[in-house]
Amino acid sequence: MSVERKPTAMASPVNRLRILTVNTHKGFTWMNRRFILPELREAVRTQSSDVVFLQEVLGENIKHGSQYSNWTPVPQYEFLADSMWPDFAYGRNAVYPHGHHGNALLSKFPILRYQNLDVSVSGTEERGLLHAVLDVPGHKEVHAICVHLGLREHHRQEQLGLLSDLVNRLPAGAPVIVAGDFNDWRQRADRYLADAGMHEAFVSEFGTPARSFPARWPLLCLDRIYVRNATFRHPEVLSKRPWSHLSDHAPLAVEVLL
Repeated sequence: MSVERKPTAMASPVNRLRILTVNTHKGFTWMNRRFILPELREAVRTQSSDVVFLQEVLGENIKHGSQYSNWTPVPQYEFLADSMWPDFAYGRNAVYPHGHHGNALLSKFPILRYQNLDVSVSGTEERGLLHAVLDVPGHKEVHAICVHLGLREHHRQEQLGLLSDLVNRLPAGAPVIVAGDFNDWRQRADRYLADAGMHEAFVSEFGTPARSFPARWPLLCLDRIYVRNATFRHPEVLSKRPWSHLSDHAPLAVEVLL
């Protein structure tokens, strides 16, 4: 999809992007005990991120809409974007009789175009790669890919291959940021994405991926932030309150240098 946007060519170059990736758990706490999307929005706003990568965000759910008094009348990604992120993109992955959910990107910079790549393998695990092209001043194109991979190892292997192919098809010199829920508890994603020139923020900084699941007692390394043609600094796992009580995954944040 493409949209008309005012050109940013005359704006001052931007060489640093604050990145945040969050599995929103459809706006519910651990074990779906409480709907907390309004609290999650306030927490996300405090990070002042330039680009936010969202997984498991609801586009619509008629059933929940009738059950919760604080349910949002607009899609969750639009509610989270509010007035801070003027551009957003949504990739619908899972569709059911009462609604749908998927990945989303919130951006302070214009989204020139985006597409959602269906990487579902088989069975009931609907998964996708949401690829958006951002108009960041000083750069012809910045590519952002929001990821949510499968729970099964052989599914993830195939999906990582598709992600690597996608990155390899992008312009060789363009900055690329890939972030999201990889479900990669066996820590094998680096091997697949190295062929596409990708480097992971926490592995580069600390020698190991971030522990992000479960949010209250992070033990498993499920989430990732990768870049190509860029560097990073200050990678951080947001595992303390309020984050530890706003989803089943702890969000990851990093500053990307273009």
